[in-house]
Order: sequence, then C-alpha cells, then structure tokens
Amino acid sequence: MENKLIITPKTKVLELIETYPQLEDILIGYVPAFAKLKNPILRKTVAKIATLQQAASIGNVRIDELTNLLRKEVGQDFFEDSGESTYQINKPSWFAENLIEKELDVRPILAEGDHPVGMVIADVQKLSNGKIYKVIAPFLPAPLIDKATSLGASHWITKESDELFVIYFFKP
Repeated sequence: MENKLIITPKTKVLELIETYPQLEDILIGYVPAFAKLKNPILRKTVAKIATLQQAASIGNVRIDELTNLLRKEVGQDFFEDSGESTYQINKPSWFAENLIEKELDVRPILAEGDHPVGMVIADVQKLSNGKIYKVIAPFLPAPLIDKATSLGASHWITKESDELFVIYFFKP
C-alpha cells in the first residue's frame, strides 16, 4: 500500500495496529503494560481514542524513543520530538479528602465495552468550584486526563498498583 499511516505522537494506537499489525508485538515487547491491547474490550475502547503520546505516558516511556522504534520497524524516517506532556503525580496543595464531591469507578463501564470519557467530562464540568472529582481506573486514562485538563481542570494521579489508578480532578 502506497499511502500508509505516518507514525507520530498523535497517531491513535488502534489506527497504528490496524495499519501495521506487526507493530502490536513490538509495542508489547517494548512496554509489557501494552499487553492489555490484547484485551478486546480495551482495544475497542481505549486503543480507539488513545494516542501514542498518551500510551507512552501510560507505559512510562519516552515518546520520541517509542515513535522512532515504531517508525524504524516500518521504514519511516527519524522523528524529532517536539515535547512531552506531563501528568501530575505529586500531591498538590489543593487536595483534601473532604473536598471530594463525586467519585466514579470506570472499571465496570470499561468491562461492558463502553467509553467513560463523556460521562467523566460531563461530571467534571458540573463539579462545583473548589471541589474534587475522583476517578478509579484499571490503567492511566491519558485521553481522559488530557481532555479534562484542556477544559481547565487540574489533576493528580496516584498509582495504587499496575491495575489500579486513582485520578483526582479539581475545579478551581
């Protein structure tokens, strides 16, 4: 095929592995956390909306290294990184347990094959000023965090285990 996908940090993970199926094993080999791509539910939900930039954050790897590894495998030129997004992992001054106004565990929603992003974003937008919205997820929901941040919410991520993340969104 002549017009194959050009791999960049903005490339969607599902689009990447559908265009270049051989890269799925490379992703999993590079970051074992990407083995979750084998789960049909996560493939249908998260991989469909997550970018490589977000996947790199989830896997705690540098986006330039990941992008160039994948590009090399398919014969594309070296990619210069233009910067990485960062996620807040240190406890912020705005956090206090008593400020949590609402909580949502997205694991059952994902298990049913649904996308929790719309629901969470709607809840974050309805959040009272100075309050916190708590999200429990089985992985780092980078697309969700990026969307909420773009709407003015602050965030704090705690990693309880490889399969449990708690994200606090704060509306100033």
